[in-house]
Amino acid sequence: MTANPAPRILLAEDEDAMRTYLERALTKAGYEVSSVDRGTDALPLLEKEDFDLLLSDIVMPEMDGIELAQRCAEVSPRTKVMFITGFAAVSLRASREQPHAKVLSKPFHLRDLVLEVERVFEDAKEASL
Repeated sequence: MTANPAPRILLAEDEDAMRTYLERALTKAGYEVSSVDRGTDALPLLEKEDFDLLLSDIVMPEMDGIELAQRCAEVSPRTKVMFITGFAAVSLRASREQPHAKVLSKPFHLRDLVLEVERVFEDAKEASL
């Protein structure tokens, strides 16, 4: 019996310390994580690789997370999207423009992040049954 491969997550977070922190926590939770520091670096990866989840900060230089999510829907429609943000108003905008995306507001506990990621994958599994 072959084990399912670990779900693949693309993490787009412009703050170095936060990106390292999140990548370490998600890897420890059993996910395969690729991380970039801006949306413009995430897009080529979405175009050529398969990811199960795009976990993106909303406020980033060059291309914000909402635009990245919209482009993700075009080039990789099976990839789920989850946002992280420290800005409440930006969170509301994300909810309006990407109604199926989960928004997690900073600060959050790593355990909460991992639980929300697990929930995204569980919801996707149930929807495909």
